Amino acid sequence: MSKKSKKGKLKKTQVEQILDKNKVPYEQALFPTHQDGDVQTMSVDHTGIDEHYIYKTLVLSGNVTGPLVGVVPVDTHLDEKKLAKVSGNKKVNMIPLKKLVKTTGYVHGANTPVGIYEKHQFPIFISETAHQQGKIYVSSGKIGRSVKINADDLAQLVHAKFADLEQHE
Repeated sequence: MSKKSKKGKLKKTQVEQILDKNKVPYEQALFPTHQDGDVQTMSVDHTGIDEHYIYKTLVLSGNVTGPLVGVVPVDTHLDEKKLAKVSGNKKVNMIPLKKLVKTTGYVHGANTPVGIYEKHQFPIFISETAHQQGKIYVSSGKIGRSVKINADDLAQLVHAKFADLEQHE
């Protein structure tokens, strides 16, 4: 279980400390998790929150940029061709799971645009859906922990660009 401070709030993650330091408002969020093979993942039951407001942080590698980040709702799929085009790459591919921690410093399920930008300044692209939604949830660097944050504040902090990144049937 997560450690709680004396006031009953969750102990702040490094990401939450970065947000505090930059005076970016957010709310802490805790989601249930389960073991899926050798990977810890968030459970489908997101405690009554619309999945389309919960975003996953995907780390890819481009032939021009090297590592880059795509942030899309958990209930959608990233369109790699769209990300390649908007990022100036000819092609992008997902970073293999075994290289993820070495590349970002985070395990699968805990990657966060805030922490990745703070450590590595990789180019970050956020689905334009987030811009329209206003407040979204992104990981705060620990599995099952997220922050509810204004998408524009997030983009400004991590120097991200909004773009059409989602696959459409």
